[in-house]
Amino acid sequence: MTQSLISVDWLAENLQNPNLKIIDCRFSLNDINLGRQQYEKNHILGAFYLDLNQDLSSSVQKHGGRHPLPDRDIFCQKLAQIGITLNETFVIAYDDNFSAFASRLWWLLRYFGHEKVAILNGGYSAWKTHNYPVTEVIPDSEKGSFDAQPQTDWVYHRDQVRELKDLSEIVLIDSREGDRYRGESEPIDPVAGHIPGAINLPWKTSLDEKAYFKTSEDQQKRWLDYEDKKEIIVYCGSGVTACVNLFSLHLAGISKGKLYSGSWSDWCSYLKCQKRTPVKFHNKKNINRN
Repeated sequence: MTQSLISVDWLAENLQNPNLKIIDCRFSLNDINLGRQQYEKNHILGAFYLDLNQDLSSSVQKHGGRHPLPDRDIFCQKLAQIGITLNETFVIAYDDNFSAFASRLWWLLRYFGHEKVAILNGGYSAWKTHNYPVTEVIPDSEKGSFDAQPQTDWVYHRDQVRELKDLSEIVLIDSREGDRYRGESEPIDPVAGHIPGAINLPWKTSLDEKAYFKTSEDQQKRWLDYEDKKEIIVYCGSGVTACVNLFSLHLAGISKGKLYSGSWSDWCSYLKCQKRTPVKFHNKKNINRN
């Protein structure tokens, strides 16, 4: 099995590997242009940039959530244009937001059948902490070949979640922070709360305070209460940070995870009450509001 989590030391030693493609996934929900601006200022040598809204999602509709999965043809074309060839190129994804957006790319590539993908442990912050070189030079486009079909059974939609969520052999996991799960605050979506029957397992608890993923043994402990379930359905606000929990399941060696891609933003779009709850502001950077 392809290594799924790589260190900055390993990447520094393999930067010149011609079969390696690095993808910068930095993004900010508060400033949608910030990630690209940061990339253009400096990034890991040879890294290309993929934007959460423009590249890793499709257009927002009335239903379907704030970050619908990207169109297959468009996504495959973009990957080919940066030199990625299906099941040949080894892709390394990174960001500076506790791997939230890198995990989205990791999951998307595997959803489209590309297993040779890993996340840079610790992200861009770890790279800079170790004083590895950065650059402002944007690499030239390359020619790859990426013609894949999505593994549709990896994704559940609202009607399927409604049918399955109360079955004893299924567990529905809300990956958001506890305050959003409990409905105490909702900074983005028009309705606060969670899907009835869902259990809260915040995505950030799979990492330590320095944004490094915890050990495989720790990941296994996170899922110990649910390992006997037939399926584990995960969601978040828009199907992004839930991918971190899916990565956690992967590190734990559990392959029964499914994504409710529309997540809470899709679920609450069907609710009649569209009254927005007051926002609770905190004196910290908003990095986990997906």
